[in-house]
Amino acid sequence: MELLEFEKPIAELEKELELLQNKSRSQDIDLSSEISAIEAKLTETRCEIYENLSPWQRVQIARHTKRPYMLDYIARSFTDFSELHGDRIVGDDHAMPGGFATIEGQRCVVIGHQKGRDLKENLKRNFGSAHPEGYRKSLRLMEMANKFSLPIVALIDTPGAFPGIGAEERNIAEAIARNLREMMLLDVPIVAVVLGEGGSGGALGIGVADKVLMMENAYYSVISPEGCAAILWKHRKHAPEAAQAMKIAAPDLAKLGLIDGVIPEVPGGAHHDPDAAADALREIVSKNLKELLALSKKDLKNRRYEKFRRFGEWEQI
Repeated sequence: MELLEFEKPIAELEKELELLQNKSRSQDIDLSSEISAIEAKLTETRCEIYENLSPWQRVQIARHTKRPYMLDYIARSFTDFSELHGDRIVGDDHAMPGGFATIEGQRCVVIGHQKGRDLKENLKRNFGSAHPEGYRKSLRLMEMANKFSLPIVALIDTPGAFPGIGAEERNIAEAIARNLREMMLLDVPIVAVVLGEGGSGGALGIGVADKVLMMENAYYSVISPEGCAAILWKHRKHAPEAAQAMKIAAPDLAKLGLIDGVIPEVPGGAHHDPDAAADALREIVSKNLKELLALSKKDLKNRRYEKFRRFGEWEQI
């Protein structure tokens, strides 16, 4: 598995432990005390690293190529997924899959961003950066959910909406702005989960939800740490300081009240145990949906509106 820079001390201890265990078996030597010492050091090092992750380290985990993506969670956390295609205007956007699904017995509509694991799949999925037709497709599916009184689950994982000329020509800003407005007016519950990257308007375009949750090692930000560093420090090498200053990690956003909950991951990130991450997501999303489904349409929309109106600080001069 691909190692991150801060995980190398753990990998070195694991390698040393394996060598000692192999030597003990192959040469029939009692190395139990040495092995126990390495195991204790390994446990201590894991705790020290994974329990004190910096925001920049969480960003690195959020971008890990082995991290579960949207369709991985759909396969593990949902059943009966039936994908729907096209925005009925331009075409189908493979960076924004969506369709009907079931979670813990509750029928719903699920939408989200999908990245690729290799070059071929990333070209198909456009690296998780949706075009205007992706946001129009997601709105079409959300309006369908509204028509049939089905809750909506949005799985966010994008560095941002696609910024190319073609996207601008097809009005990407209008497509996202329309989603922001229409999601605020939907009569059905909406739960959004930031799985990995939650980049700018690309994330917010399907993130106007009654409950916004984040995986423990995800990030949610108006700009990437590298983009912020390039603007403020004139060099992307300052991305770690930018990540720290922007408060983009899940624990910080929960303290600020900008998200409604954090979904725990195993030490080191969801890619170390995708099944455990999927189980946690299914349990918490299902719990939130049940709470929201108990509300009337009027209360649901009023609470959603007030939730977003409370964000930010105002100072009148």
